Amino acid sequence: MDSDLTAWLYKQFYCRLIGSVLPITWFGPRPPEVDQLNMPEGRLRIEIVSHCWNYAHLSVYQLSSLVNYPPQDIDLTYTFFYAEEDIATARLVEAFDKLDIPHVSWQWKTMTREELFRRAIGRNQVALVTKADWIWFADCDLIFHEGCLDSIATALHHKQTRLAFPASEQITELLPAEHPMVNLDTELPGVVNIDPSMFRVNKIDKAKGAFQIVHGDVARTCGYCKDLAYYQRPTSRWRKTFEDTAFRRLIADEGLPVPVTGLHRIRHQVKGRYVAGSKLSDVRKGLRKLSD
Repeated sequence: MDSDLTAWLYKQFYCRLIGSVLPITWFGPRPPEVDQLNMPEGRLRIEIVSHCWNYAHLSVYQLSSLVNYPPQDIDLTYTFFYAEEDIATARLVEAFDKLDIPHVSWQWKTMTREELFRRAIGRNQVALVTKADWIWFADCDLIFHEGCLDSIATALHHKQTRLAFPASEQITELLPAEHPMVNLDTELPGVVNIDPSMFRVNKIDKAKGAFQIVHGDVARTCGYCKDLAYYQRPTSRWRKTFEDTAFRRLIADEGLPVPVTGLHRIRHQVKGRYVAGSKLSDVRKGLRKLSD
């Protein structure tokens, strides 16, 4: 049975007991010692991993930011998971795949919808085989605006940590469904840009969700919850990403804040991953309004 109650019970077990009551090595390999992590010199290789389901209207901003502001000082691999039945996103991939961007390598990955709904599956696949010095597990609503990608290299230079995260971001207000920014035409996708004046500074206090930048040695050793079978199992609908907490337990690191500039995020009331008009969608939208 794969229910919200089941997910909550697994969260309580994994996220409270791993590394505190129960040894990490019962649930996965021992992470590399921090002082043994490779400290690359020169040009860094960075991989960004992003998932998209019914978010083409947001992913277009992320993809466009890589076109508008390609890195100069790093080599970037951009890995993007999507389902072919998500027509708008598949159309987006087709359009951007034709663009040859300096220092950026596109890596498009198709999955079934059920695999996509469990984000740890794709993250684990990439973590185990990445060639990057650092791998950023992101969400598709992040925008790597001017100078952002190169600031990552500066921020991580000679940082000996298993996990880092950006200390701040720039965010919009909570945008309603009818706002023009989240209503782009996805029939003919193209390169777009943002108005930075619409964004304000938001402090990030922990390495969670879209803000996990993992050392390549750690990713290749530990994967992403690779030995937690529950988090590697496809699911019938999008699940809250409780595995993020379990992952940090498994690598025994809560993350080091680093100064990344130019990172933007669009905040929106209506979540594409939930069925529009459903009770769950309405409840979540109401909660976001209250918390805002």
